[in-house]
Amino acid sequence: MPPPTKPAPVPTPETLPFWEGCAAGELRIQRCTSCGKHVFYPRPACPHCYSTDLEWVVSDGTATLHSYVISHRAGPGFAEEVPYVIAIVELPEGVRMMTNLVQVEADPEQLPLDMPLRVVFEPRGDVHLPLFAPAGSAA
Repeated sequence: MPPPTKPAPVPTPETLPFWEGCAAGELRIQRCTSCGKHVFYPRPACPHCYSTDLEWVVSDGTATLHSYVISHRAGPGFAEEVPYVIAIVELPEGVRMMTNLVQVEADPEQLPLDMPLRVVFEPRGDVHLPLFAPAGSAA
C-alpha cells in the first residue's frame, strides 16, 4: 500500500484569489477599503468594521515568527518529515497565518521568536501552499 499523501486544501469561491496568488508566487491577503485594515483568513466581510468592501493586495512575502510547536507525531503524508515545525507567523500588515516552517531544523535553538522569514510555495495537489523559511536561507 502506498504511503498517504499530504492533505491539500480545496479552494472555495471566497479563497480562490488567495490560491491563484500562491500559484503565481504571490502571497495575497485582503484589505478593507472602509477601515484600511488587512484581513486573513479570506472572508466576505471585515472582522474589524463588518464592511463587505474588501480588496486583494499582494504582501511582500516577509514575516516574523510569532509562535510555533514542533510536531513529533506524523500526520497523514508527513511520516518522513517528523519532526516538523507548525508555526504562527506575523506579516508586516499585522495579520497572522498558521503555516509550516521549512529549510530550518526543528530545534528550539534554531527557532528564535521574531526570526525574519520569507514565503516559499510548495505544490500540493491542485494548489500551492505558502510555507515560510528563514529569510537568509537559500531558495
